[in-house]
Amino acid sequence: MSADLAIVLPEIILSVYAMAALIFAVYTKKDAMAPTLVLATSALFLVMALWIGTGGSATGSAFNGMLQNDGFARFAKVVILVSAAVVLLLSQGYMKQRGLLRFEYPILITLAVVGMMVMVSAGDLIALYMGLELQSLSLYVVAALRRDNVKSTEAGLKYFVLGALSSGMLLYGASLTYGFAGTTTFEGIVQASEGGISLGLLFGLVFMAAGLAFKVSAAPFHMWTPDVYEGSPTAVTAFFATAPKMAAMALFARVVHDAFGTVVGDWQQILAFLALASMFLGAVAAIGQTDIKRLMAYSSIAHMGYALVGLAAGTAVGVEAMLIYMTIYVVMNIGTFAFILSMERDGRHVTDIAGLNMLAERSPGAACALLVLFFSLAGVPPMLGFFAKYGVLLAAVDAGLTWLAVAGVVASVIGAYYYLRIVYFMYFGDPDARRIDGTIAPLNAGLLLASAAIMLLGIVNMFGIEGLAEAAAASLVN
Repeated sequence: MSADLAIVLPEIILSVYAMAALIFAVYTKKDAMAPTLVLATSALFLVMALWIGTGGSATGSAFNGMLQNDGFARFAKVVILVSAAVVLLLSQGYMKQRGLLRFEYPILITLAVVGMMVMVSAGDLIALYMGLELQSLSLYVVAALRRDNVKSTEAGLKYFVLGALSSGMLLYGASLTYGFAGTTTFEGIVQASEGGISLGLLFGLVFMAAGLAFKVSAAPFHMWTPDVYEGSPTAVTAFFATAPKMAAMALFARVVHDAFGTVVGDWQQILAFLALASMFLGAVAAIGQTDIKRLMAYSSIAHMGYALVGLAAGTAVGVEAMLIYMTIYVVMNIGTFAFILSMERDGRHVTDIAGLNMLAERSPGAACALLVLFFSLAGVPPMLGFFAKYGVLLAAVDAGLTWLAVAGVVASVIGAYYYLRIVYFMYFGDPDARRIDGTIAPLNAGLLLASAAIMLLGIVNMFGIEGLAEAAAASLVN
């Protein structure tokens, strides 16, 4: 038992912290403690990331295989914790200015992060569902945090209703899998599917893939994403766009490789379809958007499609490419949302793309950093985003999915239009348009410039991420 507890010690520490913080805040001045809780939570996340990343936490299997703390889980946990810490710090000024910085906010984020850590470590269908629901229930609440706003309430309700539907599909798939495999452990499911998969297990796999596709906002299960991104407070949207995406994609990889690793040909077709639909829907639907948060929602759908291309390869190289892609995607989103959070006109937060007209005149540094980030999101060389896309497409070609890689290139060319359109607005737009003020807080400016610098300097050696991702992929695909 002590060995099991040592493996899940990071999750236990965060859970105890969340409960203690809740009790402490209730018996004090509540919302007056919120800024302190945000700083403490961010610091704890970073300490945990350092501890896990340097191999301080115990590794192995806990509770008869229900949870796995291997290299793959540690890589995903570090990205989740660091991105959650940065976004939490980034959101403090925005939330405080608008009266949304309640003490529940950092506590709910902590509980969501605990759920994500359980998700990426899951070695059993029950553990998978526990982690997924802990994350989802926390995120439903933060989506509707702006209680006096109709759009925010609508966003929370839509996310909850559609999330419940996807959870139902996932549970139905899990029950079918249990019924035909006779076990809920991934190890047992792999043994049951050796030598070919039964029709019942195949149906279970399809329903589970549909439920997981909702969590990564892959088409055609993307319908919640634009409305939730637009309606949620922008700081919450920034969180949705980073840590939960990494967690859901890592969980997807864990399920297909750990539970169904012997039948790659069966789930490869499902993932290839999801990737194809997501890439093209995200590329085409974003073209007509006038709100930058909705545009980033469709952008995230497209990017999840590219990450799924790597996963569809069904190889260790594909998982490695997916991990690198998701890490770079998270960094790009942190930089972009650092700017979106500072978009103000006459003291009011705005998100209309037209407000970016001639930004280069008022804030040349921010415009240049945004140019780098949008070029990287579009996959324009020599930005790091180009090498991320190149990696997943190359993995697909190596796995014999050349048609999917070609489709990915075509979708990338289409998607480049709406990123370059924003760059055009910033440098050659209408000088008479109602423009944003162009001022940006020091922390936001620092993160914006840092993420842009990473997109340029990372092409040298990717800051060592490549080697870490390779080791993580090797621990999952065996």
